[in-house]
Amino acid sequence: MTAIAKDGLAALTMSALADRLGTSGGHILYYFGSKDRLLLEALRWSEAALTEERRALLSGRTAPAQTRPLPSAVPAEGAARPALDAVDRALGARRGERTAPYRTAQEELDQGWQEDLATLLAQGAAAGVFAVDDGAGRADQLLALLGGLSTRVVLGQRGADRKGALASARSAARRLVGRAAE
Repeated sequence: MTAIAKDGLAALTMSALADRLGTSGGHILYYFGSKDRLLLEALRWSEAALTEERRALLSGRTAPAQTRPLPSAVPAEGAARPALDAVDRALGARRGERTAPYRTAQEELDQGWQEDLATLLAQGAAAGVFAVDDGAGRADQLLALLGGLSTRVVLGQRGADRKGALASARSAARRLVGRAAE
């Protein structure tokens, strides 16, 4: 992940990665088969840590003040280069067989966020904290919002930084979800 984030997937060679890891390019290819598969597995590995964090919050094992879903959904500036490389490769690949693995991986990642956001909203509604009647629909809207904000931050678009993106996400979430009447 560090090598991909630093230089991007296009600049990464199996030989350079192998040197960095103290192994051979053939050894890496034995396990991953291609740079595309290496990228997909790196993204899945990275997302697994975020999923564990979200699930700990949802199960009550972590205090809400310590872990919140919105900050983990918006990366630091430049931190998500591997994800952008995956999108770039998927969009740049015109042959269906190359695009399909990226599309499938993104659907898997989005599904985890969708389920966890819907669970969070359902728990909040049941506890009388949120005024939401369609948790799945609102979760879908929040996921789209977070995806768009994250992309702007990672691309370094003018005026887009993590702090501002989180403020926008919180503001929009309050409007989409609302507070239950006291």
